[in-house]
Amino acid sequence: MREVNNPGKDSAADERYRVQSLGRALDLLELLSKAGRDGGRLTDLANGLGLSKAATYAILQTFYSRGFISAIGEGPTKRYRLGMSLARLGDMAISNIALADMAMPVLRALTREVGLTSRVAILDEGYAVVIGRADAPGAVRFDAALGRRELPHSSAVGKSMLAALPRAQALTILRETGLPRRTPHTITSLTAVQADLDRVVQRGYAVDDEEDTEGVVCIGTCVFDRTGNAVGAISITGLKQNSSEDRQEQLATILIRHADQLSRHMGGLDGRDAWALRRVA
Repeated sequence: MREVNNPGKDSAADERYRVQSLGRALDLLELLSKAGRDGGRLTDLANGLGLSKAATYAILQTFYSRGFISAIGEGPTKRYRLGMSLARLGDMAISNIALADMAMPVLRALTREVGLTSRVAILDEGYAVVIGRADAPGAVRFDAALGRRELPHSSAVGKSMLAALPRAQALTILRETGLPRRTPHTITSLTAVQADLDRVVQRGYAVDDEEDTEGVVCIGTCVFDRTGNAVGAISITGLKQNSSEDRQEQLATILIRHADQLSRHMGGLDGRDAWALRRVA
């Protein structure tokens, strides 16, 4: 049984897994955050960290090469400050948290209306990752664990988010994740996947017709921000035996209505306008 009332023991155990060099690098970011817009000089940063200027400079250059810090000035007057890569990561973290929190009331309303399990997902390193779910009461429980990575070419949320990306970016993701066959119905040809993504753009939603799990059909569409970029996707899941083409279209209309509501809550564009931008591009 784990000892929960001995913080000293837990602290000592955690200490074994801490990377000292990484800790110093993060301390440097903290120093730069306190330095503000004016940034900090190498000498001051080294003193603040208790490191040599050579060691501090090495950390700075590593961060600089990745865009996590920027530099202004030259020579002894050169100053360092936080870079835009941190802003990008911060925006993504805030967006993901906001999306999960704001999506749940929409998912619950969607599930009540259609009687099917609904989910919200983001695209993480090319994979669709579910960050929220509303189960339909009494319905079949599907294997949809939060945080689980799903292949983008065989899931409705994955395909909808791929379709919202510039095609070259989507193809790069598909080449990296591969096109493994999940079921006999999985699309495993890059040409066929591209044609499917074209259909998503035209109609505004994606369908996983037993492509990820036999006997299961999912419909997904994107949630967009104010610039028309997809910040995630929502979907509904049901059994193939209860699905027909007409039923899919009806469910897609309802799904899109709820996705548009979520997009508006986040200050974003309706799907109709966002997908139109991709048809013009």
